[in-house]
Amino acid sequence: MDGGTLYSIGDLARRTGLTVKAIRFYSDSGIVPPTDRTPAGHRRYDIDAVARLDLVRTLRDLGLDLPTIRRVVERTVSLPEVAAAHAEALAVRIRVLGLRRAVLAAVARRGATPEETELMHRLATLSEDERRRLVADFLAAALGDVPEGIARSLTPELPDDPVPDQVEAWVELAELTQDPDFRASMRRMAEHHTPGLTRDPVATVRDEAGAAVAAGVAPTSPRAAEIVATVAVAHPTNLLARLEAANDPRRDRYLHLLAVINGWPAPPGTAPALDWFVRAMRAGPE
Repeated sequence: MDGGTLYSIGDLARRTGLTVKAIRFYSDSGIVPPTDRTPAGHRRYDIDAVARLDLVRTLRDLGLDLPTIRRVVERTVSLPEVAAAHAEALAVRIRVLGLRRAVLAAVARRGATPEETELMHRLATLSEDERRRLVADFLAAALGDVPEGIARSLTPELPDDPVPDQVEAWVELAELTQDPDFRASMRRMAEHHTPGLTRDPVATVRDEAGAAVAAGVAPTSPRAAEIVATVAVAHPTNLLARLEAANDPRRDRYLHLLAVINGWPAPPGTAPALDWFVRAMRAGPE
């Protein structure tokens, strides 16, 4: 084919692989207008029509609408500009579809009720800013004036393409942050916090009492009294009140869910060690 030859719709169909009906539609839409017509009124197209049709088919396969395609082929808007806008729109669409898939998978795994499903969908589709505000409100209500570093370490960051486990963990964590009793429990723990400590007494108890729990040491035994005395020397102020306030399994659950959402290693649980240590302190001498 050379630049001076004109072709029928059938010729274009054989050349491009499009149907005659599709080519006629694009021609009627003004996207690929005929170059000329025969005396009998049949349309004829030049070689540029082949290139246009190839571009139209590619853009349609990429999901562009006909008005946008027309602006591209007429050069009223550049192809890179259109590509950038549609790539961004597709990224948003992919994220939304990923969240829907994750919610449905979580619903199937949980055996959720319609009410739970609605709540899961609402919480899962919050914007990033809405999620941050929800968690920031919880941290402010539960822990007061939280230092920025601590706030970051307790803030979930749901990825753009979460797996079902992360969506389910986020929904459960969001539900937990709205529990008034859990907020009050966290507030009591914050009120017993002692500034300036080189180490959190909860971490000390986790390490010292955790080994005793694993070894089957009774909290009423002499060995338990020795462990209590050792920890009390390192943390002499408000130790029992601090540990009683921290001895809430929901605290461990929050940290576990946070790790799942953020893709962190699972944190060591503190509830068994705290429970053992509190019982050991109560069993010891006044």
